[in-house]
Amino acid sequence: MQWSLERADLARYVTAQINQLFPDPFPIDPASVLALLPEACDRLAGCFRHIRIKYYTDNGVSRYNHLHSDHHAAFLYILSNTAYRAHGHCPLAEKLFLLNKALHGLDAFYAIELPEVFLFVHPLGTVLGNARYGNHFVVYQNCSVGATSDGVYPSFGDGTILYSKSSVIGGAELGDDVIVGANTFILASRIPSHSVVVGAHPSCKVLPNSTPVIDLLFH
Repeated sequence: MQWSLERADLARYVTAQINQLFPDPFPIDPASVLALLPEACDRLAGCFRHIRIKYYTDNGVSRYNHLHSDHHAAFLYILSNTAYRAHGHCPLAEKLFLLNKALHGLDAFYAIELPEVFLFVHPLGTVLGNARYGNHFVVYQNCSVGATSDGVYPSFGDGTILYSKSSVIGGAELGDDVIVGANTFILASRIPSHSVVVGAHPSCKVLPNSTPVIDLLFH
């Protein structure tokens, strides 16, 4: 994996971003970020090495660029989740989550568990709730994953693409290799594997999907 910054520089960079945007009396120490980087960087490298789209590889080697907003959004989610796994609901996890929200307009709470392999594609305005996410999860801009008033969240199989302005709400169950079309709204519905879904509840149209999601975007 190629990194645009060495780990110590990356820790200082993220810490400076946090302390600049959230100048409360409790600044973050770069050492606390640096302590999380071995695990967080391993997780990011494990994710990125499966992605085979432009800007994620250089001569067959996966790469992270701190000035590529989709890269940095994924990194900040993983770093915040790593902080949460290590320390629970702590100021560092909270500020990393808020930093991601401020920089990228992405609401991916540090306590949600995204899969090992996921892909953010300019995810401005996207909100990801506490669903069960299968591997090879892809989300575009202005998407929503959330619960209904009963607190039930969706579940996703292996291989999901949520295209722009799509929403999956409530106890929806999506199988493997499901593509959710732009502007689609799914509410508490069961979607079979190998499907493309378009339209809005209760009149969604389910079409066959013959191309696995992993073949579209991943190794």
